[in-house]
Amino acid sequence: MKKVLIKNAKIVNEGKIFNGDVFIEDGIISEISESISAKSPDVNIFDAEGTHLLPGLIDDQVHFREPGLTHKESIETGSRAAVAGGITSFIEMPNTLPQTTTVEKLEEKFKIAAETSYANYSFMFGGTNDNLSEIEKIDPKNVAALKLFLGSSTGNMLVDDEKVLEQIFKKSPVLIAAHCEDEGTIQKNLEDCVKRYGDDIPIELHPKIRSEEACYKSSSRAVALAKKTGARLHVFHISTAKELSLFNNKKDLKDKKITAEVCIHHLWFNDSDYAKKGTFIKWNPAVKTKKDQEALLAGLLDNHLDVLATDHAPHTKEEKKNAYTKAPSGGPLVQHALPALLQMHHQGKISLEKIVEKACHNPAILFQVEKRGFIREGYKADLVLVDLNSPWAVQPDNIFSKCQWSPFEGTTFKSRVTHTFVNGRLVYKNFKHTPFAKNAERLSFDR
Repeated sequence: MKKVLIKNAKIVNEGKIFNGDVFIEDGIISEISESISAKSPDVNIFDAEGTHLLPGLIDDQVHFREPGLTHKESIETGSRAAVAGGITSFIEMPNTLPQTTTVEKLEEKFKIAAETSYANYSFMFGGTNDNLSEIEKIDPKNVAALKLFLGSSTGNMLVDDEKVLEQIFKKSPVLIAAHCEDEGTIQKNLEDCVKRYGDDIPIELHPKIRSEEACYKSSSRAVALAKKTGARLHVFHISTAKELSLFNNKKDLKDKKITAEVCIHHLWFNDSDYAKKGTFIKWNPAVKTKKDQEALLAGLLDNHLDVLATDHAPHTKEEKKNAYTKAPSGGPLVQHALPALLQMHHQGKISLEKIVEKACHNPAILFQVEKRGFIREGYKADLVLVDLNSPWAVQPDNIFSKCQWSPFEGTTFKSRVTHTFVNGRLVYKNFKHTPFAKNAERLSFDR
């Protein structure tokens, strides 16, 4: 599909919604205009009447579990679910088996993605207590960021040597993206609950174990260290109202040295949902109170929080059904994040322009992704058509993640992703993927 013309769309881009056509040649947006005519008979025309055209989402935090944990997900299955959810580019995390903590292991993951991914891809390099020499080898033009676990989570990559941590902050050649939860606080809280309940701790205590205090203590320490060293810091998945005070909303994103992210599950769920959803909404950091949920949305809208992401982290149903201490944290989210955000739009909570800003434009700005995240002439044609009035229910037979479940199962969304284009090629249309072609590309960074 060399030439594509998308006609009669409502284009959502850079704070505006306007009617127009988009012409694509060789995977690049070559023209955006009020009306474009097909210039030759070999143009594939898509009539987008009644739908909105968005830039493809860039998800800065996914766990596709390959290599080593592919019974949960793979780059192929995770990326298939991603494009079904309008995500055309992803940045995947290093806590696989083996961990992505050497340049050699990083390149092995790039090779897998080049062969199997439906979406454009990059990977974060993993920091540990003893791989500073490898961190210093990172090429900023080819690697999205350095991931640090400042609280232990799936994969046991905790960085807890304070001297090493300061050296990493001083010497990292790329942005540092951090999972911030204080391990000492969590372990004390967990120990107290195990003494009382054994392994079968009530799931409602999850946000008490992985508490506001644990989050704030770690986030504030990371922010202080970034200020001390001058490091470029991005704090993943903020989950509490208290943490918002750590971040600045007075500067443009491009001028910020310290930024923050919120994930869809912390905007959609709160602690009242544990009674029904149980360990299927067990995440690290935990879903917390309604007050926190509301504050996070406000923080997103007023620019204390800079990007929207998923932290897609699937496990099997059998694993999630275990008792509290054995049930892993995380869940599949890439397919349903955009429909959930569009549902929040219908509820009057967020505008389409703001969704696009936080999920498309800002990840591109923050990570300096080359020529993606916007609908602009000369940019890669990563595009998504959404129908705001086409209801559908999430059920097992329309879930694409390998784990075959979703925390949104049973939810009826008013909006759906109808078409997804990656580098100008249609890869998904109305619950069906087009035949696989090696069309996805490795992300490059303008650094």
